[in-house]
Amino acid sequence: MTQPASAFLFMLLTVCLPAVHAADVVPDGGCAASPFGEEIPGLDGWATGRWWIAQPKDCPFPLDVPREEVIAFAIYAVDVRPSGAAATLKLTAQLFPLKPGEAMEARLEIDTGSDWEEVATSDVQYPGWDAHFRVENWDTSRDTPYRVRHGEQAVFQGTVRRNPSKKERITVAVMSCNSSRTPGSRDELVKNIGEADPDLLFFAGDQTYRHTQHTIGWIEFGLQFREVLRDRPAVTIPDDHDVGHPNLWGAGGKRALDKNGSDGGYYYPAAYVNMVQRQQTWHLPDPVDPEPVEQGISVYFTRLVVGGLDFAILEDRKFKTGPAGTIPQMGPRPDHIVDPAYDRPAIDLPGLELLGRRQLDWLARWADDTDGVRAKAVLSQTAFCGAVHLHGEPSNRLLADLDCNGWPQAGRKAALRLIQQAGAVHLCGDQHLAVVVQHGIDAYRDGPFAFTSPALVNTIYGRWWHPEDEQPGQDPVPGSALPWTGDYEDGLGNKLSMLAYANPEDRSDETKRGDGFGVAVWDFPHKAVEFHCYPRFLKKVAGIPEEFPGWPVVVPLDQPGG
Repeated sequence: MTQPASAFLFMLLTVCLPAVHAADVVPDGGCAASPFGEEIPGLDGWATGRWWIAQPKDCPFPLDVPREEVIAFAIYAVDVRPSGAAATLKLTAQLFPLKPGEAMEARLEIDTGSDWEEVATSDVQYPGWDAHFRVENWDTSRDTPYRVRHGEQAVFQGTVRRNPSKKERITVAVMSCNSSRTPGSRDELVKNIGEADPDLLFFAGDQTYRHTQHTIGWIEFGLQFREVLRDRPAVTIPDDHDVGHPNLWGAGGKRALDKNGSDGGYYYPAAYVNMVQRQQTWHLPDPVDPEPVEQGISVYFTRLVVGGLDFAILEDRKFKTGPAGTIPQMGPRPDHIVDPAYDRPAIDLPGLELLGRRQLDWLARWADDTDGVRAKAVLSQTAFCGAVHLHGEPSNRLLADLDCNGWPQAGRKAALRLIQQAGAVHLCGDQHLAVVVQHGIDAYRDGPFAFTSPALVNTIYGRWWHPEDEQPGQDPVPGSALPWTGDYEDGLGNKLSMLAYANPEDRSDETKRGDGFGVAVWDFPHKAVEFHCYPRFLKKVAGIPEEFPGWPVVVPLDQPGG
């Protein structure tokens, strides 16, 4: 690159990257076409450069929207501290790409009861086109209408809900894996999620599978779910596909050697990973331990309290060791084990990481901090066991999948002991198969309960719970409609008790492939937690939503370890 060209690129980056000031506008020539460098051209390219000149042919929706519609959606959470400290609202507004001459600024207003008051302004970040608002001393005692504005025309409205501290039942919608192979609306899901009226939305990851086009994939997700996002708090945490990986072992932030990433680390530049994490997680309470990992990749593990229910939000991918070069390959790929004769303890090597020391230390402190909370729960991307036998197709049986948090086994046990110590249940996604299990740490049923959500739209990869001998385990669930419940070992030697699962019936039929969403309800008067699992195209019988066979599952709140 010549010196003048290099200087011009630097100028564009200076104008368009997060250092912009409120008075700045998109420059006449547009923002930098390759803000993540030339090593991987086209990264996030649908939303960068001179996008308005020619619509990318594969883009799932028009980018050149009417300017009054340029704010795509908003997502928020309120940081309510059990200590009684003043609450903080954090809200992210996601914009469509802006045109030359348009302001790189957005504004947040709230309804005071008599008028609209501007309470915060924010630069619009580039790359990413996201804006972030923080409002201290937030009043959690009332529903507060808000609106985000851009320029003279664009307005997006919603409501920040009051803290449901007096509710006897706290409801959390549990969702993950929103296949980008099926574009378009999610109207049936939005309707049914809205009717469940959750107090919190939890999206456990894989909000998009567009890999190298995250901004457009994230906008697509937001357009699909904005009618439930606009008026209730949400947790969205990125998983492997959100950051462009088919699987992810973050290994403390190092650079991965290839796109599969089985050696551990991130393949795409740190700036891209940070953009993804900023778009999806900035609105969460500030990280409890904000120091970045290798390459300057940010962290977001934190704590959120809603209605007295205390959530630990974990990053169970970021610190985990990769299998390639660490343990012998025992299957068609480094992370798939098919050899029944392999030695389970032999792959649980000293020094392997799962959550990492920083998260474990904080999780221990969180587990013991019970002041001002009614119950605890842990939110993360994936399950702490291998509750899957068949992968991709019914003919593909794997003994063990090292992408799950059943490996490394010692790291799994350390995490589960702390979750158990907290008296918490665990909510997650990722595996495209809804299950409820009770973990065994040293013995069956001595660990916490865990609920894995189904895939919202399951066109990417099917999974099934299907024991090879087709026999129930010890102590099966009495009266269950499902044949294979009870005590089992997964392919890594971990103990689990299967309480319910939702196998796909027919992968060629979208009504029978296990698509859907989960609902977890903390019923405080009855000291119970209910796990519900609904098909994407659910039916109602006598006005009651029909769940997958074997559901709901009800577990004791005061005895999370059984």
